[in-house]
Amino acid sequence: MKIAVITGASSGLGIEFLRAAVTLCPEIDTYWLIARREDRLEALKPQFPEKNLRPIALDLTDSAALKQFNALLEREKPEISLLINNAGFGKLCDFATSDIESQTAMIDLNCRALTAVTRYSLPYMKTGGLILNISSIASFAPTPRMAVYCSTKAYVQSFSRALREELKPKKINVLAVCPGPMITEFWQVADRPTHKSRTLDMLPHQSPAKMATCALKAGLKGKSACTMGGFYKFYRFLAHILPKSLLMKWTKC
Repeated sequence: MKIAVITGASSGLGIEFLRAAVTLCPEIDTYWLIARREDRLEALKPQFPEKNLRPIALDLTDSAALKQFNALLEREKPEISLLINNAGFGKLCDFATSDIESQTAMIDLNCRALTAVTRYSLPYMKTGGLILNISSIASFAPTPRMAVYCSTKAYVQSFSRALREELKPKKINVLAVCPGPMITEFWQVADRPTHKSRTLDMLPHQSPAKMATCALKAGLKGKSACTMGGFYKFYRFLAHILPKSLLMKWTKC
């Protein structure tokens, strides 16, 4: 049984990754969709009647939920053809006055859960498998007022590149997806309506559907990273050659 596992699958980019995978990976029949909101996952079933969608309601910030996911894999022993680590969130605020619970929860979900889900999944992946880890353009340089978020995404970027090298002998590709701002629920969770940002308002916004398709195509071609759009590709180039102190002046949210 070949399956795909998609975390953060109940909204936004997660749903678009499901749409892209159904089109680009016809050999996958079953999708394990992981998110906290089971009702949202159940509501997706009528949209994809030709596929077997399996809602799995888990809060991946909870270590017990991660163990539950591992137990499910051990019991059913599926072949995971595609793993998309999409679950994550950010907060837009000054760290010194932030809510410490939300700051550490970002680390738990964006880093610890992604790491655990990947580790638990790898024994069930064979030659030709693909892992997409959702990083961000925020991983290219530190971003004031999103200090923890951009740091977690830098971790995802570094982890993905190192793991890709480790898995080359097994012919399992790992790709870091680096989207720019998108119109999704991310910004409501990030408290953007409360914490306005001129920088974010000026940046070009990207289509989640196009981003998902672009990233999955890049991963299937064996690429290591995906940044969509000339503006953000140029920013990635600048981040390699300019001092981070200068970039932080430009990117402060």
